[in-house]
Amino acid sequence: MTTVSEMNNCNLSAVLHSKQDLRIDETPIPEPNENEVQLAIGSVGICGSDLKYWLYGKCGRHILVNPMVIGHEASGTVTKLGSGVKNMKLGDRVAIEPGVPCRLCRVCKEGRYNLCPDIKFCATPPVDGNLGRYYTHAADFCWKLPDHVSLDEGAMLEPLAVCVYGCQRGAVSVGSSVLVCGAGPVGIMTMLVAKTLGASEVCITDIDDNRLTFAKKLGASYTVKVTTDDCQQLASDIRNAMTSAPDVTLECSGSDQSLKTGILVTKSGGCVVLIGRGSLEVTIPIVNAATREVDIKGVFRYANCYPKALAMVASGQIDVKPLITHHFDLKESLKAFETASNRDSSAIKVMIHCNQ
Repeated sequence: MTTVSEMNNCNLSAVLHSKQDLRIDETPIPEPNENEVQLAIGSVGICGSDLKYWLYGKCGRHILVNPMVIGHEASGTVTKLGSGVKNMKLGDRVAIEPGVPCRLCRVCKEGRYNLCPDIKFCATPPVDGNLGRYYTHAADFCWKLPDHVSLDEGAMLEPLAVCVYGCQRGAVSVGSSVLVCGAGPVGIMTMLVAKTLGASEVCITDIDDNRLTFAKKLGASYTVKVTTDDCQQLASDIRNAMTSAPDVTLECSGSDQSLKTGILVTKSGGCVVLIGRGSLEVTIPIVNAATREVDIKGVFRYANCYPKALAMVASGQIDVKPLITHHFDLKESLKAFETASNRDSSAIKVMIHCNQ
């Protein structure tokens, strides 16, 4: 166990030097600038994008060029205040919304700051992430946690915000029939958000029996195991499992085949939302979608969703704790990444604790 004095004098951080080269390095303890806070990081979850950077050195169009501190699903405790900070005090426990926009451009002023061309997002090259002992962040993108909400739950607000935003984009509401493709952490939380928003039935698909069993335990109305590459057949299997074609399909797996299936199975006049990330270019049945007026919508992170995600957790409407299946301390970060990437581990969400 690391002592408090040792923690105060060093800033151990998980630094990705190149693909499959993750090291625990000592980095400078950052000082907060104006309108920033310094945080002692508590919990950091491993995201699919973190795994892509670690395994391949890139995630989509973002490529790792120089060493970068990894991690963006985080929570911590305020240890210093920069000048101008009015909404925080020392000792506040917060969830960190990892993307800080310019606040001045047109999309920022329209409220869609997730699309800001100058946004600085944790662990998106060249911006460092927060898997370390200490980190500084804009105070207005830190969200205070109620006393009964743990730091682990605070870290889970980041992926939960993605799910909230995806359901908003799909206009999920009372009585909606919903299909969720992919029963990973985001897929399962998307299912939970859809049910919280009033969906009457939620079907979830995956290739893994364990994940489908877990999703069913947490409230999925139906589960469908993906056993074929035939999108028409899979669409038929899903229709047979549900009482009707879904109003909304929320694609969370990042599978190109899953996206095609979602378009085919969604009811005419419905909506398909791309939460997962597949190939940069993919062939889809676009004429089928167009002639049936199936809207296809993208999701890029989230905007104005942290307060809603926090309210869902704080009120008890959504319990994210069962999704956290594995725990590691900071010095075990490499083992944590290996566990998160190994299907045989049955990991759902792997959490790293920086204060141990």
